Amino acid sequence: MSIEVVDESSFAAGRGVDTVEVSHLARYVLDEMRVHPLAELSVLMVDVEAMSRLHVQWMDEEGPTDVMSFPMDQLRPGREGGTSEPGLLGDVVVCPEVAAAQAKASGHATADEVLLLVTHGILHLLGYDHAEPDEEREMFTLQRRLVLGFLARIGRPGDPTPTVGHRALPSGD
Repeated sequence: MSIEVVDESSFAAGRGVDTVEVSHLARYVLDEMRVHPLAELSVLMVDVEAMSRLHVQWMDEEGPTDVMSFPMDQLRPGREGGTSEPGLLGDVVVCPEVAAAQAKASGHATADEVLLLVTHGILHLLGYDHAEPDEEREMFTLQRRLVLGFLARIGRPGDPTPTVGHRALPSGD
């Protein structure tokens, strides 16, 4: 599995973006979702200015957002006993500065917010959405399970409340 994590943001290292941890999270999420071992994923951290440009270009909305996903080969999660097809999963773009503000508002670490956002972006690449209440419940429950599973695996406590979309959702399943 090819996972590339690049930090082009001006966000200072040590303030929430650990590209090695993000890479490990991405691998964990892709493994849990049974994505083919030959799939490719790119995760890019950008500054507010770059995210604002992307947000206007692709969503026709002013200002920065927290995460954007750009699917390539429309891969879907694998099924029980099998993986997805190989291919290019796509790109996840995160703005650590927006993540830091959301983390502060929610009372958890920026690092945890970045993990939530990367997981959220990967799920979008795999076809999940949250436009409808049932979809939102399914996606956010899965997102929470994946982040908590990863944090448990690395031995780091935490139960960050999702804030994707600039609104907190209940942490209960």
